[in-house]
Amino acid sequence: MGVYGLLAEAFTYPHPALLAELQAGLAGLGRRHPAQPGLAAFCTRIARLSLEEWEELATRTLDLSPAAAPYVGFQIWGDSYPRGEFMSKLNRAMYELDIDPAGELPDHVTPVLRYLDAAAAPLPELVEHLPVAVTRMLAILREKDQDNPYVSLFEAVLAAAEGLRVKA
Repeated sequence: MGVYGLLAEAFTYPHPALLAELQAGLAGLGRRHPAQPGLAAFCTRIARLSLEEWEELATRTLDLSPAAAPYVGFQIWGDSYPRGEFMSKLNRAMYELDIDPAGELPDHVTPVLRYLDAAAAPLPELVEHLPVAVTRMLAILREKDQDNPYVSLFEAVLAAAEGLRVKA
């Protein structure tokens, strides 16, 4: 699993082994990776919580009326036709790589990161819009809940996404 797969796992619903899995992936990432500081900070802060507290935090942050809707297309276009077109392209690209969105819309950050982990040449629209969308998510979350550990996780995603632009 690459960095995008690891970041996708960090966004999944917490379970007893998840923190250990993230820490193991982090150890394999290396200190020089741009996503390392944010992911390390997330893991450190999550380690201070009980599983129940982490579950509540994840639900509050990512699911139930989230402060920062974790949908790339929504952050760029809102609920509009261009978002639908973007999701259709993502859905097709994910299908071709056998990526299961696991019940999420294709522009949700988790399947997007899984797609990036598997795609040799990601959709140019995604490469272009992901850093902008994550910057918006991060700004909203910082404004609403600066002390939320997911701020660090979104920072890690942004650092990794900036690397996509360099490759493109």
